[in-house]
Amino acid sequence: MPRTYRTETPLEALLVEQALAIARQLQRTADAAPDGRVLAAVEAAAVPAGREFTRRAVEAALQGQAAAAEKKGRPAGPAGSAGGGAGRSGRPRGRS
Repeated sequence: MPRTYRTETPLEALLVEQALAIARQLQRTADAAPDGRVLAAVEAAAVPAGREFTRRAVEAALQGQAAAAEKKGRPAGPAGSAGGGAGRSGRPRGRS
């Protein structure tokens, strides 16, 4: 049953494409698994695929956010800590 999906962002397009690829991989794995081993085979394929899917989703979301921040003129890079090394008093922490 063919369906059409409309994505509105590059991130959405990436995730839809990856989800379809994972679904097809899992179906092939299930079809090829011997009787009594289908669940184990599909789980063994699904867990690493799900981790990779999540990793790519996070990476793409962060890259998109960084690109948007650069367009606004904010410097790209890691954010510093909120305290900047100072204690609650605002003075730098001493060493013991």
